[in-house]
Amino acid sequence: METTIGYKFLPHTTDAYVQAVGTTIEEAFAYAAAALIDSMCNVAAVGSSLNEKLHVEAPNDVLLLYDWLELLLLKFELDHRVFSRFNTLKITRQSGKLFLDTEASGEIYDKEKHGAKVEVKAVTLHRMEVSQMGQLVVVRFILDL
Repeated sequence: METTIGYKFLPHTTDAYVQAVGTTIEEAFAYAAAALIDSMCNVAAVGSSLNEKLHVEAPNDVLLLYDWLELLLLKFELDHRVFSRFNTLKITRQSGKLFLDTEASGEIYDKEKHGAKVEVKAVTLHRMEVSQMGQLVVVRFILDL
């Protein structure tokens, strides 16, 4: 399968199957977040009028990816916040746990400004993976639409 830096939607019959690739795990996770937002609205239309510190922790990289995407989906659904940039996204390991910290830039969701694509019901663990392919980090996941 082709691996170029960024994200793309892979073929899937009913849901959104996403591949995000970066030179680091942080870059791959940032592209994964952009893909999630881009599936729901026009990520390019999202400004940066608000900043919020986000934190996620998990025992492994797959669950960290899951919790990261789930946090962004919850921020969208419950707080009507949509993010487009993740400044200084950093993933660290300490005492057997992984920690993701970032300052996210975005704004309050406005359907007229940001558009509306599909409703993401959930992030799924099914077929979720985080892997190293040569010098690149590849993440794949399915969004239940």
